[in-house]
Amino acid sequence: MKLALLTAIAVTVAATSAQAQAPSTDDLSRRAIERRGVEAMIWAMPAVNADLMLQEMLAKTKAKQNDIVLWSRPADRKNQTLTPNPDSIYFMCFWNVKDGPIVIEVPPAVGGSIAGNIVNAWQMPLEDAGPDGADKGKGGKYVILPPGYKGQVPQGYFVLHSDTYTGFALLRSNLASHADADIAKSVAYGKRIKVYKLAQAANPPAANFADASDVLFDSTIKFDASFFRNLDRVVQTEPWLQRDRAMIDPLRTLGIEKGKPYQPDATAEAALNAAAREARAVLEKRYDEGFPIMNPGIRWFPAATPEVAKAAESGYADPNSYPVDLRGVTYTLGFTGIKRLGTAQFYLIANKDKDGNAFDGNSTYRLTVPANAPVKQYWSATVYDRETHALVRNMARASVASISNGVQKNADGSVDVFFGPEAPAGKEANWVPTDPARKFELMFRLYQPQKPLFDKTWKLPDAEKVATP
Repeated sequence: MKLALLTAIAVTVAATSAQAQAPSTDDLSRRAIERRGVEAMIWAMPAVNADLMLQEMLAKTKAKQNDIVLWSRPADRKNQTLTPNPDSIYFMCFWNVKDGPIVIEVPPAVGGSIAGNIVNAWQMPLEDAGPDGADKGKGGKYVILPPGYKGQVPQGYFVLHSDTYTGFALLRSNLASHADADIAKSVAYGKRIKVYKLAQAANPPAANFADASDVLFDSTIKFDASFFRNLDRVVQTEPWLQRDRAMIDPLRTLGIEKGKPYQPDATAEAALNAAAREARAVLEKRYDEGFPIMNPGIRWFPAATPEVAKAAESGYADPNSYPVDLRGVTYTLGFTGIKRLGTAQFYLIANKDKDGNAFDGNSTYRLTVPANAPVKQYWSATVYDRETHALVRNMARASVASISNGVQKNADGSVDVFFGPEAPAGKEANWVPTDPARKFELMFRLYQPQKPLFDKTWKLPDAEKVATP
């Protein structure tokens, strides 16, 4: 009897304790938003990345969708897109095929050339353009078809079937040097690009260009609840892709549902802010660990992992692979997708110096670029803000390139590039300034890279910290 009584008491106490520890309905709702918000942010990164640029264009320039926004000078600190190239002239068309197919016409590579990528709303590459793209430098008309398009397409076009209604074309007009005359030549060549509706092909109108060079164009990733407003706009604009239908219910938990207004209350906003902070921590941890390196013992790594590059190039065709996590990291660092990675350009990133320490803007580093860099066009080394992955806001310049004015070579043909708060004496042309108060990262670009990079007979060494006088 006593044993039975003790057992009953124990069961009652255990049940009472379990009830006391069980999360409330409000706790469950908050935790569901936070948990699903983290996964949604990582999954949606490429689409929101693109929408941030689109919204900034619409708000800050005179361009509309199917117009062309350009930067008529090499990118500077006002261009706060993710890891922009300060050694090229950018032309961008944010296209929309909701009302019918759009044609992007690229000129032949005579008197200039384009390194172009055309991507959908998820930044999945549809095609590359220019000498290393589908037209092979002969120029061409790229027609983008809406989802489910059934109409006829005339002969003579590169036909791109899009599964989204929107996307963009990043069309870089290559530079021969940073001389004013070469910049003007590159701009004039890029202005030969045309964008028009297929229905207007018989008599295409002149393209509309809007110059964003003097605009603070900030499309850095916002790791707060505002991210989900961009995501809702994507959901309302684009069709659900078959591979992403598993996200329909998780997004409904966040208040995002196709055909319904997005109206999170204060409690949901707080939970989404918490989710964004956690997602940032997850993505930052993965980036800090680094991607697979290019050469053993050297810290430089390609800007996209082989898994992400393969998936994007194939249009995510492999039913057993969908690298959402690594894709999320990639699109916190940069934008666009490349169909033929390693042809028109190749990117290497370093977020640590030779000794494995993060780059500190208050210290000075040297990168020795070996002689005979394997490029047909140029190489460049660029400093980006470690926190935002954009150009450092208060710096007058961001890179040194083989086409930069006055770059000095060593006797063996190598080039020493310095990164630090002050230029080493006599090395101003080879120096990129850093902000003493901020961490930074490096990107090394190779335009039209050649075989020695890939067979690893030419290797880029680590940047190393050096003493300053």
